[in-house]
Amino acid sequence: MKNETSLFEEEFYEITNILKKLLETSNSKTVLLIDKTGQLIASAGDTRDLDLLSFSTLSAADFAATSQLAELFGEKEFSSLFHQGEKESIYISMVAERVILAVLFDQRTTLGLVRVRVKHASNELERVFNRIFKKIKKPVKEEKKLFDEEFTKEAEEEIDKLFG
Repeated sequence: MKNETSLFEEEFYEITNILKKLLETSNSKTVLLIDKTGQLIASAGDTRDLDLLSFSTLSAADFAATSQLAELFGEKEFSSLFHQGEKESIYISMVAERVILAVLFDQRTTLGLVRVRVKHASNELERVFNRIFKKIKKPVKEEKKLFDEEFTKEAEEEIDKLFG
């Protein structure tokens, strides 16, 4: 059975506004909200040159792999990831133990500013998701398994397609 996050119209509108505000206040290029199965929930900013399906799937897989690395160090998980490129960087953070917030940015901003703004947006998003989970009577901490077998298979297929 596939885990999917159900959103209500009011909450979806609120989430979209939080992402837009994060985009503006952090001076980032793109903000994506992805569920842990790799499904894109919402986005803000420029997504024209981005393969959203691949990015979402690989971001979720990246977070899953990093969580396994955290366990090797005796950590429950690493709550955020940072990948720095020559021209663009990605900051990824877990929100409400269920969704992944990915921020793509370039030299127009700094990692410090992005981290501060993501922390604020994450708090706002967590309140929204707690309302959603309460409406559907599914507590945030109920889902302990990070990824199901179906997601793992889909992620592997997507990686195989990307790298031949």
